[in-house]
Amino acid sequence: MGSLPLSPDTLPSDTEFLSIDDVADRLGVSTNRVRTLIRDHHLLAVSHDGHPAIPALFVDEDGVAKHFYGLVAVLIDGGYTRDEVMEWLFTEQEDLGLHPAAALHTDFAREIIRRAQAQAF
Repeated sequence: MGSLPLSPDTLPSDTEFLSIDDVADRLGVSTNRVRTLIRDHHLLAVSHDGHPAIPALFVDEDGVAKHFYGLVAVLIDGGYTRDEVMEWLFTEQEDLGLHPAAALHTDFAREIIRRAQAQAF
């Protein structure tokens, strides 16, 4: 099996992570499917303590966070690397008081997508 594209773990120290097994359980899919989602940039993961880890903010009780796929696609299509996308997702937007990964779970989700579109092009 090929290696997964993992970003370095430069995320805030309070970031909660899920293992591939945890994400597979939450999504009701196989671990191979989660690995495919990571390879296809539908999920992003870091190397955390030597293991693949997905930030918990990327999934919720309904599956992958609403708008996550589209947000990542906009940034990657706009020229961001996977590592730059991960960094952008966890860089606080001062006027919102949140970073984009957290904002996806609030009323600011559409604003975050608008900002990604503006930055990516």
